[in-house]
Amino acid sequence: MAETKLADTPDGRRIEVAAAVDAPPAAAWDLLIDTHRWPEWGPSVRAVECEDRWIRFGSTGRVVLPGGVRVPFAVDGFDPEVRRWTWRVARIPATGHRVDDLGSGCRVVFELPVLAAGYAPVCHLALRRIRNLLEG
Repeated sequence: MAETKLADTPDGRRIEVAAAVDAPPAAAWDLLIDTHRWPEWGPSVRAVECEDRWIRFGSTGRVVLPGGVRVPFAVDGFDPEVRRWTWRVARIPATGHRVDDLGSGCRVVFELPVLAAGYAPVCHLALRRIRNLLEG
């Protein structure tokens, strides 16, 4: 079951949409940074055009949305030690992505700007897909 709450993040006050996943944190992190797999769990992502299969700080590209609309993105925060990355989509600060180690399994977290609260249901669906992919 996913939870939604207001929280302080390195990028300020954000809405966190999170769910516990019965999988190693490294597996969840690999899923979140592999651009080839974003369409598997991202409800609004049909394809990704990026030279980097696994994102890093400074990765850029385009996400292909429903209807074939291509929107540019740039990864503007990337910290593999704490398993957290952030990006800008169409130059606008977008979701942060994080994996917390729970000792037994992990917690996958999306951090939303408060003004993007309407995107929370999409994140809930993404978390269900991530859980299905990782828990099989």
